[in-house]
Amino acid sequence: MRRFLTAEWRDLIMVNYEVSPDLLASRVPRGTELDLHDGRCFVSLVGFMFLDTRVLDLLVPFHINFEEVNLRFYVRRETEGEIRRGVVFVKEIVPKAAIALIARRIYGEPYERWRMSHFRDALHVRYSWEKGECQNSISVESGEDLGVPPEGSHEEFIIEHYWGYTKRGEGRTDEYKVEHPKWALFFAGDPRVDVDFGCTYGEEFAFLGDETPYSVVLAKGSEIAVYKGRPIHF
Repeated sequence: MRRFLTAEWRDLIMVNYEVSPDLLASRVPRGTELDLHDGRCFVSLVGFMFLDTRVLDLLVPFHINFEEVNLRFYVRRETEGEIRRGVVFVKEIVPKAAIALIARRIYGEPYERWRMSHFRDALHVRYSWEKGECQNSISVESGEDLGVPPEGSHEEFIIEHYWGYTKRGEGRTDEYKVEHPKWALFFAGDPRVDVDFGCTYGEEFAFLGDETPYSVVLAKGSEIAVYKGRPIHF
């Protein structure tokens, strides 16, 4: 497979909510099934930095460093005896129109352009995104280095998915690989989630604004590579 995009993903805030599988059933791409952890189904609100971004090894001026926030859930696919654990995106938000356009056309991913900003220092990480009157932010205080999470833990489940799946209509699913080393985590103190889920992600997700997150994870991140996608044949 050919690498389509390389970058660094850094300072990932992951706000995780337990939800009913029924909420996501219509969004599960054909050929995959929901990936549960200890019988629990999760959606994650993830904010992070794209740094040193290259498309086909080329730097694109003014599109090298930027924020992304996405809402995602987890699926798995068994193929030729291998279990591939992946993510499906409800929506991905970036500040650059060209990035959103390329991602929609090449990967069919639900990207949108919003105004975005971030703040990072030695102790704090914060991401904000807004469109019109819909204003959102998530933030944490960075605490002690927790290292790589134990195998089988909830935290490992959240961060260790290496495939992406996109529903391209009822009869087609696209699959692509994401490559990165295991991530170290930091204690995420004083998490603050100020998000209008209904306005941003649709009324079916509005209830998350009144829910207490199951967990909040802060990952250091790493260099990553995203490979060109391909359709799954049924």
